Amino acid sequence: MEKVWLKNYPQGVSPEININQYKNINEMFEESIRKYGPRVAFTNMGSNLTFEELDEMSADFASFFRNVAGLKKGDRVAIQMPNLLQYPVVMFGALRAGLVVVNTNPLYTAREMKHQFRDSGAKAIVILANFAKHLEDVIADTEIETVVVTQLGDLLGWPKSMVINGVVRYVKKMVPTYNLPKAYSFYEALDLGAEKKFAPEICQADDLAFLQYTGGTTGVSKGAMLTHRNILVNMLQIAEWMKPKLKMGEEVVITALPLYHIFSLTVNCLAMMFYGGTNVLVTNPKDIPAFINLLMKTRFTVFIGVNTLYNALMQHPDFEKINFKNVKISVAGGMALQKAVAQQWLKRTDTPVVEGYGLTETSPVASCNPTDGTDRVGTIGLPLPNTEIKICDEDGQALPQGHSGELVVFGPQVMKGYWQRPDETAKVILPNGGLKTGDVAVMDTDGFFKIVDRLKDMILVSGFNVYPNEVEDVVASHAKVLEVAAVGVKDDKSGEAVKIFVVKKDQTLTPEELLNFCRENLVAYKIPKYIEFRTELPKTNVGKILRRALRDETPAQV
Repeated sequence: MEKVWLKNYPQGVSPEININQYKNINEMFEESIRKYGPRVAFTNMGSNLTFEELDEMSADFASFFRNVAGLKKGDRVAIQMPNLLQYPVVMFGALRAGLVVVNTNPLYTAREMKHQFRDSGAKAIVILANFAKHLEDVIADTEIETVVVTQLGDLLGWPKSMVINGVVRYVKKMVPTYNLPKAYSFYEALDLGAEKKFAPEICQADDLAFLQYTGGTTGVSKGAMLTHRNILVNMLQIAEWMKPKLKMGEEVVITALPLYHIFSLTVNCLAMMFYGGTNVLVTNPKDIPAFINLLMKTRFTVFIGVNTLYNALMQHPDFEKINFKNVKISVAGGMALQKAVAQQWLKRTDTPVVEGYGLTETSPVASCNPTDGTDRVGTIGLPLPNTEIKICDEDGQALPQGHSGELVVFGPQVMKGYWQRPDETAKVILPNGGLKTGDVAVMDTDGFFKIVDRLKDMILVSGFNVYPNEVEDVVASHAKVLEVAAVGVKDDKSGEAVKIFVVKKDQTLTPEELLNFCRENLVAYKIPKYIEFRTELPKTNVGKILRRALRDETPAQV
């Protein structure tokens, strides 16, 4: 397919960059420390962490992992916490020790945690105390030997840390009682690490840096193997794309999306680390009044979010009090940006929202709209530097311009494969290195790409992947359920929502009973929002449930 998009490539952005600028993430990190030492790297709840402080603390944590926990290069360490100052300390500490980070959603149920820890073979975990009870329930069935428990206010300074930790535990009762007798506290880990000299581990570009868990064609959660090169290249691609708008050492980015999510990890945490920017960490973006208050008090230059977040903020009566005059760019990803939301944001903030596209398997960004405000809402933009996108038929052959087919991504940000699942890897990575995305797309005459359908049954809820098989497995395990099918339906608030169709085994089953069961076994965004009972489900002549038939007959939910 002709590279039609090159004629519309943004001015000042090169379609080819030096992807070998750094050997590993640690090299980039250390360069940023030297360049921006006293500048604030991360801020949260009014407390700051400079580049210099992050350097010292992450080195101590790296020493703890190597010298106290006894972990060696390539071992996996899970991190399970929301956006807190502790996250970058632990993450960069793990990477500097040559370890592989297993990002874990802090809201996972015990069942989901157990699968991820067992599959990854994680030997250590740093977890927020609020979720430690779930860890207690499953740790015996995992390989985890070292546990570090941190509290919400641990890096907020005295006396704020003591007050917040006390309120969270004793007033709000947000920390269920747990028993992990061998666990270290966050500060114990730092202090023990500081006692030993830290010798940085030398990592190669093809060494694993992250296992980012996602679903796949089977719906079984799998770890996408993302190497130092994958992540570094995508960081550099993003930095190049943003170059016309951003300046080194000046930017302040609102980081409301969780850092354990690949979008925020690469775009916010790492790209802004490269730029010498400040990440303003939002621990609970669902608390819109508090979020609005933070935005009113913060002089920020970059806003990054998903469609639902943009929409939720604009619904608040105090939104107009936020000062957007310093904002250079707003970025949306993770889910489709609705045209009405983009138009409203532009009208009310005088800042266009630039939409990008990607997958966990592409580290994540594959394409993005130009940052010059070109009105291309509804498209996913142009391929990033060193990236090629093709529209292919079922055999992987490129189709002519104007024809719809599966979107296939080629580039150095494409994952190494799925962790210990060569069969699943073979389903998505072609012999020529292209990644089959499962999305049906078309390229217009100007080279801009547009998603028109989805081949997979995957459901995208507020930017998070939900796979029908997993939801169905949980629901089907209920004693009163005979059959179940899960589909995604359009939803004004979350883009898509989970709807299940259920055939009862026991007629006393109620929606409330089923929902309570799901809450015990699924993280919140996977819980069905809609339940419909039926006497039978549509099937093929060999008995396979026809999810698409159910989806096609279901109207959008408002």
